[in-house]
Amino acid sequence: MSRRTKKVGSSGKFGPRYGLSVKKQIRSLDASKIKKYPCPRCCKESFKRVSAGIWECRACSLKYAGGAFSPRTGKFKTIENRLGRL
Repeated sequence: MSRRTKKVGSSGKFGPRYGLSVKKQIRSLDASKIKKYPCPRCCKESFKRVSAGIWECRACSLKYAGGAFSPRTGKFKTIENRLGRL
């Protein structure tokens, strides 16, 4: 059998409903939530989402609260940039 969701990815479950732009946003959110991120403590690519807003490193078992779909939210990044300039 061939794969049916090659172009649409994880948003293929919606079929013809909801429009293309909404499905693109959902696909990008799903990809960022599944992706592995670098751990702030051990710098390994093993930081994964446990549940909404809770992130855990599989290597050093660091656990902290972040954004729902990525460990660092937009506001956190702006604050980090401002503190870096000081």
